[in-house]
Amino acid sequence: MNRLVHFSDSVCSEQYLDKFIMSEEAGHMMGLYGDPSDQRSLSLDDTSSTEESPNQTRLSLETTNDAVPYIGQRFPNHDAAYEFYAEFAKGCGFSIRRHRTEGKAGVGKGLTRRYFVCHRAGNTPVKAANDSKPQRNRKSSRCGCQAYMRISKTTDLGVPEWRVTGFMNHHNHELLEPNQVRFLPAYRSISDADRSRILMFAKTGISVQQMMRLMELEKGVEPGYLPFTEKDVRNLLQSFRKVDPEDESIDLLRMCRNIKEKDPNFKYDFSLDSNNRLENIAWSYASSIQSYDIFGDAVVFDTTHRLTAFDMPLGIWVGVNNYGMPCFFGCVLLREETLRSYSWALKVFLAFMNGKAPQTVLTDQNMCLKEAINLEMPTTKHALCIWLVVAKYPSWFNAVLGERYNEWKAEFNRLYNLESVEDFELGWRDMVNSFGLHTNRHIASLFALRSLWALPYLRSHFFAGMTTTGHSKSINAFIQRFLSAQSRLAHFVEQVAVTVDFKDQTGEQQTMQQNLQNICLKTGAPMEAHAATVLTPFAFSKLQEQLVLAAHYASFQMEDGFLVRHHTKLEGGRKVYWVPREGIVSCSCHQFEFSGILCRHALRVLSTGNCFQIPERYLPHRWRRISTPATKALQNTQSDHTERVQLLQSMVSTLVTESAKSRERLDIATENVSILLSRIREQPICSQGIRESSSNQRNL
Repeated sequence: MNRLVHFSDSVCSEQYLDKFIMSEEAGHMMGLYGDPSDQRSLSLDDTSSTEESPNQTRLSLETTNDAVPYIGQRFPNHDAAYEFYAEFAKGCGFSIRRHRTEGKAGVGKGLTRRYFVCHRAGNTPVKAANDSKPQRNRKSSRCGCQAYMRISKTTDLGVPEWRVTGFMNHHNHELLEPNQVRFLPAYRSISDADRSRILMFAKTGISVQQMMRLMELEKGVEPGYLPFTEKDVRNLLQSFRKVDPEDESIDLLRMCRNIKEKDPNFKYDFSLDSNNRLENIAWSYASSIQSYDIFGDAVVFDTTHRLTAFDMPLGIWVGVNNYGMPCFFGCVLLREETLRSYSWALKVFLAFMNGKAPQTVLTDQNMCLKEAINLEMPTTKHALCIWLVVAKYPSWFNAVLGERYNEWKAEFNRLYNLESVEDFELGWRDMVNSFGLHTNRHIASLFALRSLWALPYLRSHFFAGMTTTGHSKSINAFIQRFLSAQSRLAHFVEQVAVTVDFKDQTGEQQTMQQNLQNICLKTGAPMEAHAATVLTPFAFSKLQEQLVLAAHYASFQMEDGFLVRHHTKLEGGRKVYWVPREGIVSCSCHQFEFSGILCRHALRVLSTGNCFQIPERYLPHRWRRISTPATKALQNTQSDHTERVQLLQSMVSTLVTESAKSRERLDIATENVSILLSRIREQPICSQGIRESSSNQRNL
């Protein structure tokens, strides 16, 4: 088939979308079909022919398509004629749309004539400017193309039918190749089954790109050959969000009530405003409440996110389990960020957790939240998440410090990690003088709040290591997982639940991997061997670091304890107090109080004193090898099917990510997945137990 222009296969499909995208709405046709005085216009009466006028210069299409419309061709109805012409157009490299009609259904002779035209027919009407409404300024693909097909209604022997009475296949624009025409809007569609699949994927939090790769693998098509594009999927997801807020609130409460009926341990609470509209709502899952009972000593309450689809502040309670992985405690949606709202959220959270307040809570720099914590959790140590504070530094100090910004940042980090309050305050004063920051309001604010973020003021409080960069990244990645694909508000509760379950399963996999690793003892000390049998691999690795370093320290007995310092130093050191009979040891560095892991100084004193096992109280239960709620859930046969399905989804997601890295990987994956799908389809559908589990899953 000869084409006017042959496009390169390397041209991105999005370029075709931008160039040829077409609105499906029928617009006014200007000039070509409406003005009989226009010499270029086509005659649309019954005497029209397919012959080209000799004095007109039009580009014609030579086609090998056998199914070419012709004058006198008959169809049982106008829809059949449209489908025929649409299929012809697709094979030629363009799409069509319905244009004019003559007659009206149910009036007189009814509908008597219809016109179908090329998607680039006509010209775009000029819209009147409206200052109060932003203009999208989308480029139109209409260029006055004259290609068309006209059908007229006739009645022979009392049987109505439609005949082709006019046909022109001359185009004044390029026609698309077969691998390009599929990107026209008329040929892109998302089936009901695919819509349901996309919504299910959205609830799991995976990206649109991952959704596309998964569906390509499921359907066994080449990348980019689905009947819809990433843009179509994004538009579909956006359409899910365009709903009435009040209807959303009702659906959300109904969803929570349904979950509560199925799981009595699920907890939720809400408040209404004076107009009986939803104001705030909070919820927590049974597994989250069980996790909090063990790991709720240190909590992050992150209020820096919003549900963008509904413009609602979102608060998330997160902690760290005994394997050093994030664990979810609860969620709250607020209408506004006020002292009253935060106080409500904290009260409800404590009620969920049976009145148990955390030892420490980390938050963003928010004065309303700070005041609410002082009111509702007076015994809890409040601190600021250093990673949330540091994230603001470029906007605060980059322009002020210029080339010295990185130098200042290094000095700030040094001060942050100091142990002595006195050293910190002296160093801070020197830093302000050195960089000329006496009048900087951010520096003044940071110093005023220093007891909430600087480690010298926090080391005597337990934070489970959540002040480190590594933990901050893993917690943020966990939170982003269920924010990445927000759908309907009611579905958000399900979406969070799926993410929490997914995280639990991933955590269990990592837990098993940790437990199966051969632990290598580095010191040969009995204390090390004993700790390896009690602590999780994550916690033991932290203790082992301190045991190795302890060998480089010397201890000197003093009247009131021990002085411990590095063997290369002649001055300074840490003071360690040890009461062997009571099994009590403490160090002036406060590392155990801060992290739950004994420091090198205390371990050196214990080793010198012929202590062959670490005292029980210094092997905290929160760092021991204990069964977490997620472990118990995996052992529950009733939920085994659901968990295995979610685990499979995780594996498929990983498969797509890894396969997409090269064509060779993708070829191997596509071939093997196709074989696997064939084998799976040969198997019986499922057992009764699995059917019941699937039914329960749908009901949720």
